[in-house]
Order: sequence, then structure tokens, then C-alpha cells
Amino acid sequence: MGKTPNYYIVEAGALPEVFRKVAEAKRLLETGEVDTVNLAARRVGISRSAFYKYKDAVHPFNDMLHGRIVTFQILLKDEPGGLSSVLAVFAQTGGNILTINQGIPVNGCAAVTVGAETSGLQTSMEELLERVRELEGVLRCEIMAG
Repeated sequence: MGKTPNYYIVEAGALPEVFRKVAEAKRLLETGEVDTVNLAARRVGISRSAFYKYKDAVHPFNDMLHGRIVTFQILLKDEPGGLSSVLAVFAQTGGNILTINQGIPVNGCAAVTVGAETSGLQTSMEELLERVRELEGVLRCEIMAG
């Protein structure tokens, strides 16, 4: 029997540069910006052999969450339309909302938990989080589980 692999979540800046370049080369291929491994490797500045050596072991965090149910914890100011704006971002990016739980506001803030299925996302998880965080009245938005 094969050994069960171990996984770690590591901030990209702490990784050797080759891993980040492999992830970028994979993204170029997946988005169709390039159509061959040779072009992708050349564009990011790695050899084809480095790409093939690491391609099955390097996955951006948002790829790990893609196609899964992810729980978002959001802290909103208690203002009309706040939750509606958050839900609009999910709709615009292709997130399929499964559950919404909003607590009663305390001290002018309401905690909201949103469960969403992410296989239909048309953007990265990071971009979705950033778009929600930029909304007026959003104090915090983070992934709680996924």
C-alpha cells in the first residue's frame, strides 16, 4: 500500500520560488493563456522538467476549496442592505449559497455565517473574499471551514 500523503497550508512567500512558478504555469494552462507546457514553463521561468516534477504536488489553496462547501464568517455593521450586498457578490461570482445564519445585532454589529458550494465560482477564492471585504459595512470576512 502507498503511503498516505501529508499536506500543509503554507503562505506563498515562504515557499521556494519554483513551487509558486509551477502553480502559475498550471494556471496559465488551465485558463488557456498558453496551450503547451513548454510555453507555460518558459513564461514563468522554469524548466519543463521542474514543471513535471512538481505539477501533481503543488495546488493553490483556492483550488483545494474549489468544488467544496465552504463556510464564511462575516461581521457586518448593523445597517440596511449590508447582507444584501454580500449576497450580491456571491451571486456575481458564481457562489451557490446553501445556508445563511445571521445573529441578532449586538453593539451595532451582526455576525453572519454563509455556507456556499464553490464549484461554480468564476473567480478565485481570494478575489471573492476581497470583494466582500471591500463592501461598505463589512468589518471582517474570512473562511471559517471548508
